[in-house]
Amino acid sequence: MSTPQHLPDGPAVGTDVMVVGEALVDIVVSPRGTVEHPGGSPANVAYGLGRLGVQTELLTSIGDDHYAAAIEGHLRSAGVRLLPGSRRQGTTATATAVLASDGSARYDFDLRWDLPRTAPAMLPKILHAGSIATFLAPGAAAVRGLLEQSHRRCMVTYDPNIRPALLGSHVEAKTIFEELIPFTEVVKLSDEDAHWLYPRRPLEEISGHILGLGARLVAITRGAEGSMLTTRDTCVLVPSVPATVADTIGAGDSYMSALIYGLLMRGADGLAPSVLEALGRMAAKAAAITVGRPGAQPPTLDELQSGLPEQQPAHQ
Repeated sequence: MSTPQHLPDGPAVGTDVMVVGEALVDIVVSPRGTVEHPGGSPANVAYGLGRLGVQTELLTSIGDDHYAAAIEGHLRSAGVRLLPGSRRQGTTATATAVLASDGSARYDFDLRWDLPRTAPAMLPKILHAGSIATFLAPGAAAVRGLLEQSHRRCMVTYDPNIRPALLGSHVEAKTIFEELIPFTEVVKLSDEDAHWLYPRRPLEEISGHILGLGARLVAITRGAEGSMLTTRDTCVLVPSVPATVADTIGAGDSYMSALIYGLLMRGADGLAPSVLEALGRMAAKAAAITVGRPGAQPPTLDELQSGLPEQQPAHQ
Protein backbone atom coordinates (compact mmCIF):
# COMPACT_ATOMS: atom_id res chain seq x y z
CA MET A 1 0.00 0.00 0.00
CA SER A 2 1.39 3.37 -0.98
CA THR A 3 1.93 6.03 1.64
CA PRO A 4 -1.08 8.36 1.85
CA GLN A 5 -0.44 11.99 0.98
CA HIS A 6 -1.73 14.91 3.01
CA LEU A 7 -4.80 16.71 1.80
CA PRO A 8 -3.93 19.99 0.09
CA ASP A 9 -6.28 21.75 2.49
CA GLY A 10 -6.85 19.52 5.51
CA PRO A 11 -9.58 19.71 8.15
CA ALA A 12 -9.74 22.93 10.08
CA VAL A 13 -8.21 23.12 13.54
CA GLY A 14 -10.71 22.01 16.16
CA THR A 15 -12.91 19.93 13.83
CA ASP A 16 -15.26 17.75 15.88
CA VAL A 17 -16.00 15.00 13.37
CA MET A 18 -14.62 13.95 10.01
CA VAL A 19 -16.78 11.49 8.08
CA VAL A 20 -15.35 9.44 5.22
CA GLY A 21 -17.55 7.50 2.83
CA GLU A 22 -19.98 7.61 -0.06
CA ALA A 23 -22.43 10.37 -0.92
CA LEU A 24 -25.12 9.67 -3.49
CA VAL A 25 -28.67 10.48 -4.50
CA ASP A 26 -31.52 8.29 -3.24
CA ILE A 27 -34.22 7.87 -5.87
CA VAL A 28 -37.27 6.78 -3.85
CA VAL A 29 -40.01 4.95 -5.75
CA SER A 30 -43.32 4.52 -3.92
CA PRO A 31 -47.02 4.31 -4.73
CA ARG A 32 -47.08 8.11 -4.31
CA GLY A 33 -44.52 8.62 -7.10
CA THR A 34 -40.75 9.14 -7.39
CA VAL A 35 -38.75 11.54 -5.23
CA GLU A 36 -34.99 12.23 -5.18
CA HIS A 37 -33.06 12.94 -1.96
CA PRO A 38 -29.31 13.41 -1.35
CA GLY A 39 -28.16 10.38 0.64
CA GLY A 40 -25.58 7.68 1.19
CA SER A 41 -25.04 6.42 4.72
CA PRO A 42 -21.83 8.36 5.55
CA ALA A 43 -23.22 11.55 3.97
CA ASN A 44 -26.42 11.09 5.97
CA VAL A 45 -24.37 10.74 9.16
CA ALA A 46 -22.45 13.92 8.33
CA TYR A 47 -25.67 15.78 7.57
CA GLY A 48 -27.24 14.53 10.80
CA LEU A 49 -24.24 15.71 12.79
CA GLY A 50 -24.39 19.11 11.13
CA ARG A 51 -28.08 19.38 12.06
CA LEU A 52 -27.05 18.71 15.66
CA GLY A 53 -24.62 21.64 15.59
CA VAL A 54 -21.48 19.51 15.36
CA GLN A 55 -18.57 20.90 13.33
CA THR A 56 -18.42 18.23 10.61
CA GLU A 57 -16.43 17.58 7.46
CA LEU A 58 -17.00 14.94 4.79
CA LEU A 59 -14.42 13.25 2.59
CA THR A 60 -16.26 11.54 -0.26
CA SER A 61 -16.32 11.07 -4.04
CA ILE A 62 -18.97 12.83 -6.10
CA GLY A 63 -19.01 13.83 -9.77
CA ASP A 64 -19.46 17.11 -11.58
CA ASP A 65 -23.15 16.76 -12.48
CA HIS A 66 -26.39 18.23 -11.11
CA TYR A 67 -26.62 15.43 -8.54
CA ALA A 68 -23.24 16.47 -7.12
CA ALA A 69 -24.39 20.08 -6.87
CA ALA A 70 -27.54 18.94 -5.04
CA ILE A 71 -25.49 16.89 -2.57
CA GLU A 72 -23.07 19.73 -1.88
CA GLY A 73 -25.92 22.20 -1.35
CA HIS A 74 -27.70 19.76 0.94
CA LEU A 75 -24.60 19.27 3.10
CA ARG A 76 -23.85 22.99 3.15
CA SER A 77 -27.37 23.69 4.43
CA ALA A 78 -26.45 21.76 7.59
CA GLY A 79 -23.05 23.43 7.90
CA VAL A 80 -21.10 20.39 6.66
CA ARG A 81 -17.87 21.14 4.80
CA LEU A 82 -16.98 19.00 1.80
CA LEU A 83 -13.26 18.29 1.94
CA PRO A 84 -10.91 18.91 -0.99
CA GLY A 85 -10.46 15.81 -3.13
CA SER A 86 -14.16 14.92 -2.90
CA ARG A 87 -15.06 16.15 -6.41
CA ARG A 88 -14.12 14.27 -9.59
CA GLN A 89 -15.15 14.21 -13.22
CA GLY A 90 -18.09 12.02 -14.17
CA THR A 91 -21.47 11.05 -12.80
CA THR A 92 -22.54 10.91 -9.17
CA ALA A 93 -23.72 7.63 -7.65
CA THR A 94 -27.40 6.85 -7.17
CA ALA A 95 -29.37 4.39 -5.06
CA THR A 96 -32.92 3.54 -6.10
CA ALA A 97 -35.08 2.66 -3.10
CA VAL A 98 -38.36 0.89 -3.80
CA LEU A 99 -40.66 1.26 -0.80
CA ALA A 100 -42.94 -1.50 0.41
CA SER A 101 -46.31 -0.81 2.03
CA ASP A 102 -44.77 -0.96 5.53
CA GLY A 103 -42.20 1.75 4.66
CA SER A 104 -39.24 -0.63 4.38
CA ALA A 105 -36.91 -0.11 1.42
CA ARG A 106 -35.23 -2.34 -1.18
CA TYR A 107 -32.17 -0.76 -2.82
CA ASP A 108 -30.54 -0.93 -6.26
CA PHE A 109 -27.22 0.92 -6.66
CA ASP A 110 -25.40 2.63 -9.51
CA LEU A 111 -22.12 3.29 -7.77
CA ARG A 112 -18.39 3.39 -8.22
CA TRP A 113 -16.17 4.25 -5.29
CA ASP A 114 -12.71 5.71 -5.56
CA LEU A 115 -10.85 8.00 -3.21
CA PRO A 116 -7.40 9.57 -3.23
CA ARG A 117 -5.03 8.10 -0.67
CA THR A 118 -5.14 11.09 1.63
CA ALA A 119 -4.53 11.85 5.28
CA PRO A 120 -5.89 14.80 7.26
CA ALA A 121 -3.35 17.40 8.24
CA MET A 122 -5.18 17.78 11.58
CA LEU A 123 -7.17 14.94 13.08
CA PRO A 124 -10.72 15.50 14.33
CA LYS A 125 -11.97 14.44 17.73
CA ILE A 126 -13.90 11.60 16.06
CA LEU A 127 -13.32 9.99 12.66
CA HIS A 128 -16.34 8.10 11.31
CA ALA A 129 -16.29 5.65 8.41
CA GLY A 130 -18.91 3.36 7.09
CA SER A 131 -20.99 1.49 4.60
CA ILE A 132 -20.10 0.72 1.00
CA ALA A 133 -16.97 2.88 1.17
CA THR A 134 -15.26 0.42 3.51
CA PHE A 135 -15.88 -2.59 1.23
CA LEU A 136 -15.89 -1.48 -2.42
CA ALA A 137 -12.57 -1.35 -4.31
CA PRO A 138 -10.61 0.65 -5.12
CA GLY A 139 -11.63 3.31 -2.60
CA ALA A 140 -11.90 0.90 0.34
CA ALA A 141 -8.11 0.62 0.52
CA ALA A 142 -7.79 4.38 1.01
CA VAL A 143 -10.43 4.32 3.77
CA ARG A 144 -8.62 1.50 5.56
CA GLY A 145 -5.33 3.39 5.28
CA LEU A 146 -6.90 6.45 6.84
CA LEU A 147 -8.26 4.43 9.76
CA GLU A 148 -4.91 2.70 10.28
CA GLN A 149 -3.13 6.06 10.51
CA SER A 150 -5.70 7.71 12.75
CA HIS A 151 -7.03 5.23 15.30
CA ARG A 152 -4.34 5.76 17.93
CA ARG A 153 -4.75 9.55 17.81
CA CYS A 154 -8.52 10.02 17.71
CA MET A 155 -11.69 8.04 18.33
CA VAL A 156 -12.83 6.02 15.30
CA THR A 157 -16.47 4.98 14.85
CA TYR A 158 -17.66 2.51 12.22
CA ASP A 159 -21.02 1.43 10.78
CA PRO A 160 -20.72 -1.33 8.14
CA ASN A 161 -24.33 -0.75 6.95
CA ILE A 162 -24.26 -4.02 5.00
CA ARG A 163 -25.51 -3.94 1.39
CA PRO A 164 -25.16 -7.60 0.28
CA ALA A 165 -25.68 -6.88 -3.43
CA LEU A 166 -22.48 -4.78 -3.47
CA LEU A 167 -20.21 -6.87 -1.27
CA GLY A 168 -19.17 -9.92 -3.26
CA SER A 169 -18.80 -13.12 -1.25
CA HIS A 170 -19.81 -13.40 2.38
CA VAL A 171 -16.33 -14.60 3.33
CA GLU A 172 -14.66 -11.61 1.67
CA ALA A 173 -17.02 -9.08 3.26
CA LYS A 174 -16.70 -10.61 6.72
CA THR A 175 -12.90 -10.59 6.39
CA ILE A 176 -12.87 -6.90 5.43
CA PHE A 177 -15.20 -6.08 8.34
CA GLU A 178 -13.12 -7.97 10.89
CA GLU A 179 -9.83 -6.53 9.64
CA LEU A 180 -11.17 -2.99 10.22
CA ILE A 181 -12.32 -3.57 13.81
CA PRO A 182 -8.83 -3.26 15.39
CA PHE A 183 -8.72 0.32 14.02
CA THR A 184 -12.07 1.29 15.55
CA GLU A 185 -13.33 2.11 19.03
CA VAL A 186 -17.10 2.14 18.47
CA VAL A 187 -18.94 -0.18 16.08
CA LYS A 188 -22.63 0.28 15.31
CA LEU A 189 -24.62 -2.18 13.22
CA SER A 190 -28.21 -3.25 12.77
CA ASP A 191 -29.44 -6.69 13.79
CA GLU A 192 -29.80 -7.44 10.06
CA ASP A 193 -26.14 -6.50 9.53
CA ALA A 194 -25.09 -8.64 12.49
CA HIS A 195 -27.04 -11.70 11.37
CA TRP A 196 -25.82 -11.36 7.77
CA LEU A 197 -22.21 -11.31 8.99
CA TYR A 198 -22.72 -14.02 11.63
CA PRO A 199 -25.73 -16.20 10.72
CA ARG A 200 -27.52 -18.08 13.50
CA ARG A 201 -25.43 -16.52 16.25
CA PRO A 202 -27.19 -14.59 19.05
CA LEU A 203 -26.62 -10.83 19.17
CA GLU A 204 -24.94 -11.06 22.58
CA GLU A 205 -22.40 -13.48 21.17
CA ILE A 206 -21.83 -11.32 18.10
CA SER A 207 -21.23 -8.26 20.28
CA GLY A 208 -18.73 -10.21 22.38
CA HIS A 209 -16.91 -11.38 19.27
CA ILE A 210 -16.57 -7.83 17.90
CA LEU A 211 -15.33 -6.61 21.28
CA GLY A 212 -12.79 -9.41 21.21
CA LEU A 213 -11.50 -8.10 17.88
CA GLY A 214 -10.65 -4.77 19.52
CA ALA A 215 -13.73 -2.53 19.70
CA ARG A 216 -14.60 -0.88 23.03
CA LEU A 217 -18.32 -0.36 22.39
CA VAL A 218 -20.72 -2.28 20.13
CA ALA A 219 -24.18 -0.83 19.49
CA ILE A 220 -26.70 -3.09 17.73
CA THR A 221 -30.02 -1.59 16.65
CA ARG A 222 -33.07 -3.88 16.58
CA GLY A 223 -35.78 -1.73 14.99
CA ALA A 224 -38.92 -1.54 17.12
CA GLU A 225 -37.23 -3.74 19.75
CA GLY A 226 -34.74 -1.00 20.61
CA SER A 227 -30.97 -1.26 20.75
CA MET A 228 -28.26 -3.05 22.69
CA LEU A 229 -25.08 -1.27 23.76
CA THR A 230 -22.30 -3.55 24.96
CA THR A 231 -18.83 -3.06 26.40
CA ARG A 232 -16.51 -5.61 27.97
CA ASP A 233 -18.04 -4.72 31.35
CA THR A 234 -21.75 -4.28 30.75
CA CYS A 235 -24.70 -4.56 28.37
CA VAL A 236 -27.57 -2.07 28.34
CA LEU A 237 -30.86 -2.64 26.49
CA VAL A 238 -32.60 0.57 25.44
CA PRO A 239 -36.22 0.54 24.19
CA SER A 240 -37.16 2.19 20.94
CA VAL A 241 -39.19 5.41 20.93
CA PRO A 242 -42.70 4.84 19.48
CA ALA A 243 -43.21 6.46 16.09
CA THR A 244 -45.61 6.42 13.15
CA VAL A 245 -43.41 5.22 10.30
CA ALA A 246 -43.34 7.18 7.05
CA ASP A 247 -40.32 5.20 5.86
CA THR A 248 -37.12 3.79 7.35
CA ILE A 249 -34.68 5.63 5.07
CA GLY A 250 -31.85 7.14 7.10
CA ALA A 251 -33.05 5.88 10.50
CA GLY A 252 -29.86 3.98 11.22
CA ASP A 253 -27.77 6.93 10.07
CA SER A 254 -29.68 9.28 12.41
CA TYR A 255 -29.04 6.82 15.24
CA MET A 256 -25.32 6.91 14.33
CA SER A 257 -25.22 10.72 14.20
CA ALA A 258 -26.84 11.02 17.62
CA LEU A 259 -24.54 8.34 19.03
CA ILE A 260 -21.48 10.27 17.82
CA TYR A 261 -22.95 13.50 19.22
CA GLY A 262 -23.42 11.77 22.56
CA LEU A 263 -19.86 10.47 22.53
CA LEU A 264 -18.61 14.01 21.99
CA MET A 265 -20.71 15.32 24.89
CA ARG A 266 -20.37 12.45 27.39
CA GLY A 267 -17.93 14.15 29.77
CA ALA A 268 -15.54 12.28 32.04
CA ASP A 269 -17.61 9.16 32.77
CA GLY A 270 -16.28 7.14 29.84
CA LEU A 271 -18.56 4.24 28.96
CA ALA A 272 -20.19 3.72 32.35
CA PRO A 273 -23.68 2.12 32.29
CA SER A 274 -25.33 5.50 32.86
CA VAL A 275 -23.48 6.88 29.84
CA LEU A 276 -24.56 3.94 27.68
CA GLU A 277 -28.17 4.50 28.74
CA ALA A 278 -28.00 8.19 27.84
CA LEU A 279 -26.32 7.44 24.49
CA GLY A 280 -28.91 4.82 23.60
CA ARG A 281 -31.90 6.96 24.57
CA MET A 282 -30.68 9.94 22.55
CA ALA A 283 -29.91 7.81 19.50
CA ALA A 284 -33.29 6.02 19.74
CA LYS A 285 -35.12 9.34 19.73
CA ALA A 286 -33.16 10.55 16.70
CA ALA A 287 -34.13 7.39 14.80
CA ALA A 288 -37.79 7.75 15.80
CA ILE A 289 -37.95 11.35 14.59
CA THR A 290 -36.40 10.32 11.28
CA VAL A 291 -38.76 7.41 10.53
CA GLY A 292 -41.70 9.71 11.20
CA ARG A 293 -41.02 11.77 8.06
CA PRO A 294 -40.16 10.84 4.47
CA GLY A 295 -36.54 10.45 3.39
CA ALA A 296 -33.40 10.89 5.47
CA GLN A 297 -34.47 13.95 7.50
CA PRO A 298 -32.64 13.72 10.85
CA PRO A 299 -33.56 15.90 13.82
CA THR A 300 -32.15 19.26 14.76
CA LEU A 301 -30.57 19.67 18.17
CA ASP A 302 -33.70 21.46 19.43
CA GLU A 303 -35.87 18.55 18.33
CA LEU A 304 -33.56 16.01 19.92
CA GLN A 305 -33.43 17.86 23.22
CA SER A 306 -37.17 18.56 23.45
CA GLY A 307 -37.98 16.06 26.16
CA LEU A 308 -36.75 12.51 25.78
CA PRO A 309 -39.53 10.07 26.73
CA GLU A 310 -39.02 8.11 29.91
CA GLN A 311 -37.50 4.75 29.10
CA GLN A 312 -36.31 1.96 31.36
CA PRO A 313 -33.02 0.54 30.07
CA ALA A 314 -32.21 -2.97 31.28
CA HIS A 315 -28.77 -4.17 32.32
CA GLN A 316 -27.55 -7.65 31.56
